[in-house]
Amino acid sequence: MADARSLRIGNVRIVAEDQWFWGEVDVKNGLIADIRSTESNADQTGKQAAADSGVPYVDGKEGWLLPGFIDIHVHGGYGSDFMDASSDAFDVITKYHAANGTTAMLATTVTASHDAIQAVLEATDAYRKRDMPYAELIGVHLEGPFISEKWPGAQNPAFITPPQTDWLKPWAAQWPSLIKMMTLAPERDGALNVIEWLSANGIVPALGHTDASYDDVVTAVQHGLRHAVHTYNAMTGLHHRKPGTLGAVMTEDAISAEIIADGHHAHPAAVKLLSRTKPSDKLVLITDAMSAAGLGDGQYGLGGLEVSVKDGVARLVEGGSLAGSTLTMIEAFRFMLKHTDLSVTEVSRCASGNPAKVLGMENQIGSIAVGKQADLVLTDDTHHIVTTWVKGRSVSQ
Repeated sequence: MADARSLRIGNVRIVAEDQWFWGEVDVKNGLIADIRSTESNADQTGKQAAADSGVPYVDGKEGWLLPGFIDIHVHGGYGSDFMDASSDAFDVITKYHAANGTTAMLATTVTASHDAIQAVLEATDAYRKRDMPYAELIGVHLEGPFISEKWPGAQNPAFITPPQTDWLKPWAAQWPSLIKMMTLAPERDGALNVIEWLSANGIVPALGHTDASYDDVVTAVQHGLRHAVHTYNAMTGLHHRKPGTLGAVMTEDAISAEIIADGHHAHPAAVKLLSRTKPSDKLVLITDAMSAAGLGDGQYGLGGLEVSVKDGVARLVEGGSLAGSTLTMIEAFRFMLKHTDLSVTEVSRCASGNPAKVLGMENQIGSIAVGKQADLVLTDDTHHIVTTWVKGRSVSQ
């Protein structure tokens, strides 16, 4: 893969954090060097200037230029899983999702043995030290194993473990800043201590696969909890006299809420409801994609459990629980535009700016701004991918 290039992208609708406008973006050495608005899509002065200076010019053909998508909850794709813990598997996953607009992602684990999870940490650390050719792995999301036995979902119950820092402390010492997020059940004994430790060590404490009551979540927020994974799924629901985990996620502004916007994990009306209850900077699009993404129907595996995919919906063979998804970020993007009241700029924040803020990386990635990484997605007028760039390099061809 070639080094980061200098280029100019013009004749596009640039999606900024609070508006979109016709304009051009200059990329130099992998960073956004300049952004200019143009009077209309007919302005061709930038194209001529690029030609005069010898800088490659990309004609956006009146499409949309979006900040690259950041998927903070994704298990795999195109036949590979992050639990495979190999650079070959990581190449497959990051290449597939880059082709669908993802420029940065967290390698997400499942509830598994200590050694299996540690192998993912080792492999991710090694992968990050090389020239990552596709979407960047910016860290690891530990989903489990400190979850509720009542809400395992597609997590293997054989490996559910009481919350503890005994595993986490050596991992954080050996691989500083590698673990970015951890999902756990905040109602479990010892969970509050773990949440405090995670927060103090720069790791996002997230609830998920949980039987927590409303009061449990409110208490956990006071100890540092600030994120919820795949909202609606694998948590106690909302009742008007017993608001449950979901009620707390919806009403606690400190909590950023993930949503799998595929119409299977949550009804379109439920997705719209969440988009109306959460502050504009607290809703996060994810895929929760598993190895079947991109491959169609058939039999697959997830965390040692058998999964059947039919009509694009992944379910455990035993019990029928939803088992991740086959979703891509660009499909989630289009779903939100169709089924909610959010604008293009607002959905873009859900897919890029908000996850960057959750991870504390908003000064580097997540929006189109001078000085930030040139992680960009060009789509056509109907929001289908044309080109994805990571640090100014085309990674979707």
